[in-house]
Amino acid sequence: MLSTVRAEPFATARLDLLPLRVDHAAEMAVVLGDPALHTFIGGAPGTPEALRARYERLVAGSPDPSVSWCNWVLWVRDADRPVGTVQATVTGRDHAEIAWVVGTPWQGRGFASEAAAGLVGRLREQGVRTFVAHIHPDHHASAAVARSAGLSATAERQDGEVRWRLAVAP
Repeated sequence: MLSTVRAEPFATARLDLLPLRVDHAAEMAVVLGDPALHTFIGGAPGTPEALRARYERLVAGSPDPSVSWCNWVLWVRDADRPVGTVQATVTGRDHAEIAWVVGTPWQGRGFASEAAAGLVGRLREQGVRTFVAHIHPDHHASAAVARSAGLSATAERQDGEVRWRLAVAP
C-alpha cells in the first residue's frame, strides 16, 4: 500500500507547523544547539552543515513508497521564530511513529504538547489510526507531552525506551 500522507502546513492556537525545508537548517541549529537536548536521546547538537545534510535526506523522502517522512518546524506566531520540530514516520497510511523536540529556552511553555496534539489530530484527519512514540523512562516532560496527545504508556520497551501508543477506531 502506498502512503499518501504528506507534511502540509497547519496551525494550532499559537503555532504554525511548517513543512521542513533544507533552508531551515541554520535557524534550527541554533534552536537545537543545547547539548542538554541530547540527554535522553544521545548524540550531540548538529552543526548547520550537518543539519542541512540531514534535512536534504528528510526532504527527499523515504526510499520506500509505503513510508512517508513528515517533518514540521514549529513556528511561534507571536514571536515570529522557530522553537522546535515534530515528525511522523507514517507506514502504509494508518500507522505513525511520532516524535517532538523543543529548544531548551522555549521548554515549559506547552509548545511540545500543543504541537504533538495538533500533529495527532492532523494525521487522524488523513486516516492515521495508530500512533507510537518511544520515550526514555526518565524523561517525564516528554511523557507528559505523549499523554497530552492521547498516547498511553505500554509495558513494551524498545532500546530501553517505553513504547507509548494510541489506537483510534476507524
